[in-house]
Amino acid sequence: MSHTVEILSVGTELLLGSIVNSDAQALSRELSGLGLNVLYHSVVGDNPRRLRAAVELARSRADVLVTTGGLGPTCDDLTKQTLAEAFGRKMVFHPECEKGIRCFFARTGREMTDNNLQQAWLPEGCEVLDNAWGTAPGCAFEADGTYVVMLPGPPSECLPMFRERALPWLARLGEGVIRSRTLRVFGAGESAVEALLRDRMNALTNPTLAPYAKEGEVELRITAKADTEAAADALIAPVEAEVRALLGDLVYGADVSGLPQVVLDAARERGLTLGTAESCTGGLVAKLITDVPGAASVFKGGVVSYHCEVKAGVLGVSQALLDEKGAVCAQVAEQMAQGARRVLGCDLAVSVTGVAGPDPDERGNPVGLVFTALAAPDGCWVKELNLVSLAARRDRTRNLAANHALDMVRRWLSGLDPAGNRWPLDG
Repeated sequence: MSHTVEILSVGTELLLGSIVNSDAQALSRELSGLGLNVLYHSVVGDNPRRLRAAVELARSRADVLVTTGGLGPTCDDLTKQTLAEAFGRKMVFHPECEKGIRCFFARTGREMTDNNLQQAWLPEGCEVLDNAWGTAPGCAFEADGTYVVMLPGPPSECLPMFRERALPWLARLGEGVIRSRTLRVFGAGESAVEALLRDRMNALTNPTLAPYAKEGEVELRITAKADTEAAADALIAPVEAEVRALLGDLVYGADVSGLPQVVLDAARERGLTLGTAESCTGGLVAKLITDVPGAASVFKGGVVSYHCEVKAGVLGVSQALLDEKGAVCAQVAEQMAQGARRVLGCDLAVSVTGVAGPDPDERGNPVGLVFTALAAPDGCWVKELNLVSLAARRDRTRNLAANHALDMVRRWLSGLDPAGNRWPLDG
């Protein structure tokens, strides 16, 4: 039997947009890895009547129900009580849970209030899922053909509890395995990539191929279901090879976190250091790099040369050039990169200068005109970007410019032309 899953996230803060529902995303991946088919995500506020209605709908269309949130000590934490009522179960006090809650507070040096003991009440006959990461235990039970798992809402508790406690309980339901491979594409928009791959995507059933738009790039996810991981991987391999053949060097990695990680890993492998010189991106390239743990082994530093005085005084850009052509031109981008490489003492330096908006600059250069450059031991390359279609979104223009700068480094480290990815499908 193929089992179907609904993830029901409980919390008014999710509906109000106060926090992002990262639990559902993480759990979907984990459940798919078990071979369980996640069909629905639902979100409901801390209201027992609406929660009960959401539970009844979920059990009518899925046989595995995973809830997150509403297990805490406050009066609006009603998930356990509502689900127990929906499945005709009494609430029972668990002394071992009380002991665990008291130990947690003692270990963390915090004072425990009596309302925390509400967390020790669980549906009758359930399997207790011990919470070693917080105070609220989860639980699991089967009733009338429906498998129920309740997990706490905080991501720092939810995911480890699923992996360490709920996954072994659910593993008996899985039939085969589901494996995914995600290819990261930069330099072509989602619609262009989809148009190229549409016929192939429509023809595939197992594995499947689907595009997902990200900020400035595209993910292509290949997903296969088989009896074993090896068999699933064997189904994925030819599809991945076909996609790589069609998209060429626009595919910058598989199952990687993003361009910054790819750039840092490649530079580290070659023992090279990196620096930045930024104008319109205001340090965004440096931020993306230093967001990656371990960046210090590669990244020397960056210069945010927002004003021409800094471009000339710190990076050594020709004042005569700045007076003649202004800050937004290919020659300034080139001299910024060369100056950063010299000043920072790094092997590679990348620069960005342009007009992020919302208005053209004083010389009439349009919003979205950006130049990026890469200075390396064997030369310097400059790329002109015309991001006019993104003029209404200053943040998108800056983000895409920063990613183009990183992609220039990635291409050089891969032995490709750093300025050569202006593919016909570029978007």
